[in-house]
Amino acid sequence: MKTKIYWIAKTAVFIALLVALQSLTKPAGQYLTGSVVNLVLILAAILGGVGSGLSVSVISPLMAALLGIAPNWGLVPFIILGNISIVLVWFLITRIKIRPIVTYVLAAIAGAGVKFTVLYLAVVKIGVPLILKLPEKQAVAISAQFGITQLFTALIGGAVACIILPLLASVIMDMEKNAGFRRK
Repeated sequence: MKTKIYWIAKTAVFIALLVALQSLTKPAGQYLTGSVVNLVLILAAILGGVGSGLSVSVISPLMAALLGIAPNWGLVPFIILGNISIVLVWFLITRIKIRPIVTYVLAAIAGAGVKFTVLYLAVVKIGVPLILKLPEKQAVAISAQFGITQLFTALIGGAVACIILPLLASVIMDMEKNAGFRRK
């Protein structure tokens, strides 16, 4: 019970952090906001576990749409899919038993590539032209947001994660050890 409550609390903190950072960084543009979103998704997956990462992947785009941060409600399922893809890639690659920094770098590159590919195919090739059927000007603008920019923001978020994860993981493991939690 204690562990379940702790997991819920950690996941809630990641969701709150992500929604707050999306709101704060939105005026600065897609590169900062997207990079921060990817960073928090990665942190949730690695520090909170795959369940936490997946929960944040689903809940944060819904909250962003409710708060007017997401560009279009019709894109929310595609954004969720892109978020889930980076979380799963990071989670799976960091399970490889080699030096953590090596797995972080591999996860950053692979995660960015997979998220970009998923979002590009889902939004630009399927969602915008076949499902949303937006006016051309709006379709071009949204397609641009889900093109190569997604690769760069995922790479930036991943690079920052590579830098701060070793420190954060150590701090959290010490805190959990002192609080009597055991990692699975």
